[in-house]
Amino acid sequence: MSPPDDIAAMDAIAQAELVRSGEASAGELTTAALERIERLNPDLACVVSVIADAAEAAAGDLPDGPLRGVPVLMKDLGQEIAGVRQTNGSRALRDHIADHDSEMTARYRAAGAVFVGKTSSPEFGNHSTSEPEVHGPCRNPWDRDRTAGGSSGGSAAAVAVGMAPVAGASDGAGSIRIPASCCGVYGLKPTRARISFAPDHGDPLWGLAVVHAVTRSVRDSALLLDVSAGPAPGDPNIAPAPSRPYLDEVGADPGRLRIGWSAKAPTGTPVDPECVAAVESTAALLSELGHELEEAAPDFDPSVLVDDLLTIWAVGNTQTHDELARELGRPIGRDELEITTWELVEHGQAVTGVQLADAVSAAQRESRRVAAFFQRYDLWLTPTLAQPPLELGALNRSMGSGPDWWKMDLEFNPFNAVANMTGQPAASLPLHLSADGLPIGTMLTARFGREDTLLRVSAQLESARPFTLL
Repeated sequence: MSPPDDIAAMDAIAQAELVRSGEASAGELTTAALERIERLNPDLACVVSVIADAAEAAAGDLPDGPLRGVPVLMKDLGQEIAGVRQTNGSRALRDHIADHDSEMTARYRAAGAVFVGKTSSPEFGNHSTSEPEVHGPCRNPWDRDRTAGGSSGGSAAAVAVGMAPVAGASDGAGSIRIPASCCGVYGLKPTRARISFAPDHGDPLWGLAVVHAVTRSVRDSALLLDVSAGPAPGDPNIAPAPSRPYLDEVGADPGRLRIGWSAKAPTGTPVDPECVAAVESTAALLSELGHELEEAAPDFDPSVLVDDLLTIWAVGNTQTHDELARELGRPIGRDELEITTWELVEHGQAVTGVQLADAVSAAQRESRRVAAFFQRYDLWLTPTLAQPPLELGALNRSMGSGPDWWKMDLEFNPFNAVANMTGQPAASLPLHLSADGLPIGTMLTARFGREDTLLRVSAQLESARPFTLL
């Protein structure tokens, strides 16, 4: 078997090949992953539940799928693993054990994955940082005093240091792409309804939320889409089916594409020069690769990001609060949820049904305006975030109310929620480091249903400028 550090640097496809060729066993890969978690996690706090008997499971009769023997982490928000603690980042669920697999977990399991643990998430996925009070702050492996991003920060930090080659993630307003940018990994948010939320949810946050993963390579993200994409019976929406396997898109010629690029935030918030430089450098590289680049951005009302998406998000928190109270059979105590969650719950409790319907309609109206931009351009290139990774504590704090917290968070994260509003696929690519050595992601957004275009160009960029990984 290859040395443990060499294995940690491998992506999932390479690790699966070790098992397939007989060079390593699933048990050996799993033991190496568990040892790396045990050694590194006390410093990073990115894994919040370890599956101690994973090596025993790996020694069993695993399905002969494309992930056979590969150690995988799943996010501690949704993505249930039967028999494993599931807190959703909340003290109210600190002792909750999942009694079933989520659909995505089941599809990974059927592909031969070996689950080794659950990764840190802020309470109910509410922050652009992963600092849940129940588990403590997840630290950025590039700088322990900075955020790993959120809400899939634990997954991104764990993949960045090779605890597992891939980890489950989810994205309601950037929660795959934000931590991918902060931790220097690849994070693709798929098209709305690409991967099912069964059996527990249909269309979470009225279409804002999706599930997928963060990875060390573009090809792993494509493979995981092939493994997990597709509807489950009863899903309310179905994404357009791909014309061929997503893995076939990696290395395929994207042709000459027309790409609009912008370093200006839709909300008007200032963008750090390092983030601007990252976009300009990526635009220059895309031009060198033969694409047509033009400075341009969709025309839409940014107040939908500030006001209407907040309404949807706050009502989603209220719904989660009420579901939790019913599940526990008692009221939720003030000391069981974090202050920012309470502020969102209380804001959501004041929203009427008509106001929620108006907010959803506003998002749909602006989605049509954004779609007009993609009639002219194949891709939109922007920064992933308006700032490099912030210091811990900067994002996980009350601003006095739900709306004020939302506006503060948008100053860090003004770009990502556009693709959640429209349902389009988007990916953060680790192509740039700041002057002080912090990862800075650049984001590509594609037309609805066109992960194929996104993967082709992502792979083209990865080949031209190999990702800077830890």
